[in-house]
Amino acid sequence: VQLQASGGGLVQAGGSLRLSCAASGSGSSIDVMGWYRQVPGKQRELVARIDSGGSTKYGDSVKGRFTISRDNVKNTVYLQMDSLKSDDTAVYLCHAGPSWSIITIWGKGTQVTVSS
Repeated sequence: VQLQASGGGLVQAGGSLRLSCAASGSGSSIDVMGWYRQVPGKQRELVARIDSGGSTKYGDSVKGRFTISRDNVKNTVYLQMDSLKSDDTAVYLCHAGPSWSIITIWGKGTQVTVSS
């Protein structure tokens, strides 16, 4: 299974972006999908995750601003990012795994840049 992320770009503070991550396959290996983000010199940070049943988990810094959703037919996860801040600037990394505690697949990152 491979993951293909899209939707990153440049946006002004306060604006919105929507990321997509499509899996090339299906099944238990992608039961949990989601996003982390990475800034050079900083630790990788949880953004949001969702399982095939729709249960979600968000990082504290994005709660109330970002919404993760999933289309199990298309094997695609979406991240709606609203009220973006300059601190949200990062490479966003799509990932998948068979459970909440295991990540086995990483996609190539997509850059999100928020200008203040």
